[in-house]
Amino acid sequence: MNEERSPEALTPRDVSVVVCSMNSIASIEACLTSLRSSAVGEIVVVDASSTDGTATIAEELADRVLTDPGTGLGNARNIGIAQTSKPLILNMGSDNVMPPGQLERMIEVLDKGGYDGVSAQTRIEGANYLARGLDAWRVGRFRPGPARVIGTPTLFRGDLLRAHPYDPERIFSDDSELCERWQRGFGSTFAISDAEVIEIGKTSWDEVKKRCQMYGTSDAEIYQRESQYWPASRKASSLLHPLRSDLLTPVRNLRGKEAIVALPFLVVFTARRYVAWRRASRGTERSTL
Repeated sequence: MNEERSPEALTPRDVSVVVCSMNSIASIEACLTSLRSSAVGEIVVVDASSTDGTATIAEELADRVLTDPGTGLGNARNIGIAQTSKPLILNMGSDNVMPPGQLERMIEVLDKGGYDGVSAQTRIEGANYLARGLDAWRVGRFRPGPARVIGTPTLFRGDLLRAHPYDPERIFSDDSELCERWQRGFGSTFAISDAEVIEIGKTSWDEVKKRCQMYGTSDAEIYQRESQYWPASRKASSLLHPLRSDLLTPVRNLRGKEAIVALPFLVVFTARRYVAWRRASRGTERSTL
């Protein structure tokens, strides 16, 4: 469903950017400055009542700063998406920095491939073991080419996203839900591009734990909402997804030495994701009693 394609080539000026932030003072200026340098058409920041000065910086660099009521990432993104006006919409993390020329590459892959959405490769800024482990995880897991689900940073066709946005009740599992819904409803296709976006400020163990918590909560959210409609094979596939995507796939795709060095990190990452899944599931079970 590629209703926005035109004979004229799309450029960064045709891109509205939505950045959701919460106490992102360490990265928000670099994020928004990189987007301005990429010559995007407009920047909309949706801020979750930050107390560290994030909103002040956003007001200087963005076109609009909106308030996120704190009900989940899906709703926060929708608040920003509703205020966009350009043919393309880029969802950008407040910890992401767009290097020169990379947005153009995302646009090219989207337009020439006829996709409804593309994502970028994310590289971690830093040289410690956690940074190397996260990079190995990303390189091994997210390979350029067609993909069933894509994650932030994501570039979508604007009219389609505005008409069929994220599930506002999703706390974390918004990307997978949207991609799967579009595939069922419109036959949409997606891809991971070879463009590279830098992620900054995520090389501490606390940040790794937060990432695992986010993914585990997303796993629990999807499973609790949808597994009642699944056959046993689909339930098994869901339960095995973290093991397959965060451990087996990266190890298989990495080169020998890279895989060996990254293996301890990948094992711990996968285990913590399962722990977070279990904790989130217990919380959901208690809330329904």
